[in-house]
Amino acid sequence: MNAKEIIAQVRRIEIKTRRIVDDITAGAYHSVFKGRGIEFEEVREYTPEDDVRDIDWNVTARMGSPFIKKYVEERELTVMLAIDASASTAFGSKDKTKNERAIEIASLLAFSAIRNNDKVGLMIFTDKTELYLPPRAGKTHGLRLIRELLARKPASKGTDIAAALNRMMKMLRKRAVIFLISDFLDDKDFSKRLTIANKRHDLIGVRILDPVEVKWPGTASVSIEDSENGKTFDLFIGGSAFAEKYSRQAKDIHGRNETACKRAKVDLIDIKCGEDFVKPLVKFFRQREQFGR
Repeated sequence: MNAKEIIAQVRRIEIKTRRIVDDITAGAYHSVFKGRGIEFEEVREYTPEDDVRDIDWNVTARMGSPFIKKYVEERELTVMLAIDASASTAFGSKDKTKNERAIEIASLLAFSAIRNNDKVGLMIFTDKTELYLPPRAGKTHGLRLIRELLARKPASKGTDIAAALNRMMKMLRKRAVIFLISDFLDDKDFSKRLTIANKRHDLIGVRILDPVEVKWPGTASVSIEDSENGKTFDLFIGGSAFAEKYSRQAKDIHGRNETACKRAKVDLIDIKCGEDFVKPLVKFFRQREQFGR
């Protein structure tokens, strides 16, 4: 994409995302991610409707009548989007690749954060950090994040989730909500790093998978491209034995990742290409609101 095409695509994503945020996600997002806590605002005289536990006994003793401390919610959050841009995310058997779906999800989360006056940052990673943008607030910054996601061409093809999280820990000074958006297809063990990151921050996994990566569609013709020379050739693959073996291996791989997230107490949102990606996010927000972290 050239610069003009990128700007046009950013505009399309902004319009589409804004409608979703306005209609659904902003309220759910706000109700779940309420901020770091509460901050003191003022002391005022006690009324019968107030909770007696809020009485400031020191001020009450000085004034000779009950006074309470009034607090307000400290709203501002830091939201980090960690986006896997490894070669496996370029795959897609449906209308969109995993990477394209990741950009849509990241856009929705970024504009939800901005709508709530939160700071949002971006890390694009492969087996190294391809780009890091520190968290900032404002629409202009949000649009820059989307431009970078659309324009960035990764220099590497591998995946290293542990290294990405380690880098994030070094860069973030304050507690943040981290959305790790990836297909989690990493042959290196990242389970310990999930646990460490989730203890310091609120880490949420967003796993994007293509339906073919979950279940083989039966008899199929497959076009394969050599990543080194760009040549392509076709294979015809089918048969129940192959499909069963494929499904077992896929279940094993995805199951290990689910177990790693569960042990680390990391919430995992599954999103399949070709399906509505908003519903799983809203469902997660509502479950968080109902049951807490």
